[in-house]
Amino acid sequence: MKKKIEISKIENIYFIGIGGIGMSALARYFNKLGKNICGYDKVSTVLTKKLEEEGMKIQYDESINNVSRDIDLVIYTPAIPKDPALFKHFQNGEFVVMKRSEVLGLISQETRCIAVAGTHGKTSTSSLVTHVLKNSGKNPTAFVGGIMKNYDSNYVEGDSDIVVVEADEYDRSFLTLEPEISILISVDADHLDIYGDHSIMLDGFREFLLKTKKNGTIILNAKVVESLGAECLDKLNEKSIYVLAYGPEMVGIAEQTKVFSKNTSGFFTGNHNKENAIAALLVGEQFGVTDEQFINAMTSFKGIKRRFEKVYEKEDVVYVDDYAHHPTEIQAAVNAMRKLAGDRKITGIFQPHLYSRTRDFQDGFAEELSKLDNIILLDIYPARELPIPGISTDIIFDKIVNPNKRKSSKENLIQNLIDKKDNVILTIGAGDIDTCVPKIKELLEKEYGKE
Repeated sequence: MKKKIEISKIENIYFIGIGGIGMSALARYFNKLGKNICGYDKVSTVLTKKLEEEGMKIQYDESINNVSRDIDLVIYTPAIPKDPALFKHFQNGEFVVMKRSEVLGLISQETRCIAVAGTHGKTSTSSLVTHVLKNSGKNPTAFVGGIMKNYDSNYVEGDSDIVVVEADEYDRSFLTLEPEISILISVDADHLDIYGDHSIMLDGFREFLLKTKKNGTIILNAKVVESLGAECLDKLNEKSIYVLAYGPEMVGIAEQTKVFSKNTSGFFTGNHNKENAIAALLVGEQFGVTDEQFINAMTSFKGIKRRFEKVYEKEDVVYVDDYAHHPTEIQAAVNAMRKLAGDRKITGIFQPHLYSRTRDFQDGFAEELSKLDNIILLDIYPARELPIPGISTDIIFDKIVNPNKRKSSKENLIQNLIDKKDNVILTIGAGDIDTCVPKIKELLEKEYGKE
């Protein structure tokens, strides 16, 4: 049985995997509260260096000799392997050890929590919600899965009782939350290593929605309503939960569901971004945000790093970086890139993320990547996983029907781009492909000059 903790009485917190985007946001939250923060991560990154600059102590080896005995709480992410010596050290019974999601659950119970769920679009939507509320004087605290350009952070400090969080479906983490407002954007199959099949994953999303507080609000993309089913909507109605749906597809909407279709085309390229903006507007309306305040927020929103981020543009040369790591996300990124590039040929560089995801969605990856003019495939980024026999980049590469395809290591990528003189580039992936971004930008600046 877990020891009961009171966050107010905790002073020293250790994060295992502190450099993760979600973990680092939580570390920043506790750091702002005046807690002593230390942690471990595998490698030093731009993000971990910023955490160190903010006063946190980080080790990059698993030596337990560097770990203080005076730790009140250990927080870990399920994305880390479970067998490292450091993790085992903390599980010896002397420490209080909690998942990141459990800690967010504690925070959600004590606040007016807005939880954003879905296999795609969580970061974009939670960032938009945060910015709309922040710019309307509501001053929320926010834990976001990406670096918001307006705040140069994945964490926004607020002074109200409103908290915005991303509700992560991986490892069923979102079931620890008790939101006042729940948002569900998309329910495509993913994380089948956890759920087994899509139907069980849909059960997880239904259970998440039912965790919404009584008399709370649920905001649904209309595309997900049919997948959830009438029985789920009936159960929500029994809990006196108000359901709002938005978007053009209205099949299966229950009588108690109010439908919205607002025009946000003036702010974003791509239907998915327009729909995310509508979700943010609907949240804003729950807190009294006016149309004028919403428009001002959208006008000043600078976006999120690695979410269709324009890294370099000059004359006929353009380079965009995107976090897409699922076939549906790649489809959206490529479609948006087509609109940006016009007649120019696009070179897409993709780093698959996880052996299991590569195995489960190999056909979808191949189909979407084939729509690029030129494709470069990098090796799989394993993250938390050990290799799966027979699963490599080759299973995608062999199914890509476009003959203009090539494989590359990260080390040889820049030389590959030099040899082919690619000048309309899209990098895609959720692994460490972001470490290539400054190198590609530097290459383009050398060839074509500064922007």
